[in-house]
Amino acid sequence: MSSPTLQRFLRNRAACIGAGLVALLGSIAMIGPWLVSHDPDVSDFAHGQAALGMPAGPSRYHWLGTDTLCRDILSRVVFGARISLSTALLATALAIAIGTLVGLVAGSTHDTRLRAIDELLMRVVDAGLSFPYLLLVMALGAALDRTDLTSMVIVLGATGWLGTSRVVRAKAIQLRQLDFVVAARALGQRPHVIMLRHVLPNLTGPLVVTTSASVATMILAESVLSYLQVGVQPPTATWGRMLRDGQGFFTADPRLVIVPAIAILLAVLGFNLLGEGLRDALDPQGS
Repeated sequence: MSSPTLQRFLRNRAACIGAGLVALLGSIAMIGPWLVSHDPDVSDFAHGQAALGMPAGPSRYHWLGTDTLCRDILSRVVFGARISLSTALLATALAIAIGTLVGLVAGSTHDTRLRAIDELLMRVVDAGLSFPYLLLVMALGAALDRTDLTSMVIVLGATGWLGTSRVVRAKAIQLRQLDFVVAARALGQRPHVIMLRHVLPNLTGPLVVTTSASVATMILAESVLSYLQVGVQPPTATWGRMLRDGQGFFTADPRLVIVPAIAILLAVLGFNLLGEGLRDALDPQGS
């Protein structure tokens, strides 16, 4: 960020809160597993079970208590952060790569003899956007016999690029009308060279904002898939599966649902606030 852009970002209190939440999530995902003392997949029947077989509440042994299988909730939240963040970042990287490629191709052929390519790609995007995103993700996730981290990334990335392609296409069409691109075209540079050398570097701002919002969407989508048991398979700790495992005990012990729900809420809120702050800082006139 340039100095004026950074100053605008730092003056935005909501953006700073979002950046703080994202930094906290990243720190938990990277170093949290070395700070917790319990294995998230191992039951502690000695200290993790209350009367009548109910999960134990917060104690000096388990700061957030245990779940229905006497596993430490704090450890599962910490390890779940690593799963959610790694899945979201990898899936977002795949989605941004596909969306940028499709958007550049569509934008570069918009007003040329190859305009049919642009129209075909946009009809494909329109068809994909006509389906509710989470419904499409759930359908693809359910179609897989067994879901691991790699297949989750592919499913989320392969369905999350549609909006990015529209953003890149619109910006590419706008940039192609500017003088420096017209001059490059007049000098005989090939269309793909113009797109890669002149247009793509000027898409950094919109792509940064889109990436931040996409990560939030991916975290929510991964949690939904895990909740519906078509995500990463147990006993791997994920926030969505923690929600499902605790829903049957919500009346007796709402902590089992509230803790992972707060984790999901803060993660999604953090990336959304960060994305909005970056948008306002990078494009103050459009905010």
